[in-house]
Amino acid sequence: MSATRVAAIDCGTNSIRLLIAELDPETGEITDLDRRMLIVRLGQDVDRTGRLHPEALARTFAACREYAEVIAEHGVAPDRIRMVATSASRDAENAAEFTAGVEEILGVTPSVVSGDEEARLSFTGATRELLGGPRRPPYLVFDLGGGSTEFVLGEQEVRAAYSADIGCVRMTERHFAGGQPTEAQIAAVRADVRAALDTVAGAVPLDSGATLIGLAGTVTTVAGIALELPGYDSERIHHAVVGVEQVRETTQWLLHSSHAERAAVPVMHPGRVDVIGAGALVLLEIMERTGAAELLVSEHDILDGIAWSIV
Repeated sequence: MSATRVAAIDCGTNSIRLLIAELDPETGEITDLDRRMLIVRLGQDVDRTGRLHPEALARTFAACREYAEVIAEHGVAPDRIRMVATSASRDAENAAEFTAGVEEILGVTPSVVSGDEEARLSFTGATRELLGGPRRPPYLVFDLGGGSTEFVLGEQEVRAAYSADIGCVRMTERHFAGGQPTEAQIAAVRADVRAALDTVAGAVPLDSGATLIGLAGTVTTVAGIALELPGYDSERIHHAVVGVEQVRETTQWLLHSSHAERAAVPVMHPGRVDVIGAGALVLLEIMERTGAAELLVSEHDILDGIAWSIV
């Protein structure tokens, strides 16, 4: 079977990402042709209003138009395009407006997946290349997004999965709005996350993973800071190992630094500056709850899982 060219789009609460790749189902190899991200903050104020903000929709549709041009340039067949929309569009009362706009621009209907399906896609993307390698299963994978975090435990197949409403944008808007957080606000985020993890633990045994794998922009950014990289370097971040003490020190710095100090960090995307503190705190709470001494960071995540789901 020859390789298949696909276009996968992941539209989350904070960012929208595109992967155009060649997939070889026989060998399990995935070859990137184009991988990019735009911060659109689709989930702006969703936690407070229950609706997608008009400005957020406009930003997202502009990104879709850019991606449509890239997809056309690579000659991807219409039946080889899939867009998955996650937490923000699940929560919104006006989700139909979002769906109609995407259909008009990209010619596909976005799949508004359940939290469990989101977790399974993330698991496939993160673990397919690890099977048979030195990293022992079972794998506990978490995908720390803007509005939610997906947890999934498994070996070759998923054993358990759960989606919790804890993410960098949601926690920032709920507790940190107004600048540098106070100790009381930090404690409030910790309390929210710990309560959510209590619920997660009822569905996914959080102490059962032999390898803890973290996905998405908060995790890769914290890893880049902990590794003191001079700029964002996907190759060095992918499969980097970061210890819990490194995460704790980085989180403390992010929570007590100024906006200007965070913005000056070489690996920091401008769209993450105001939400990375809360995101790092969620990450730290997850590591402390699981008892993991270290974290395996993956650049391959739900986007790669979406690509594989096409074939």
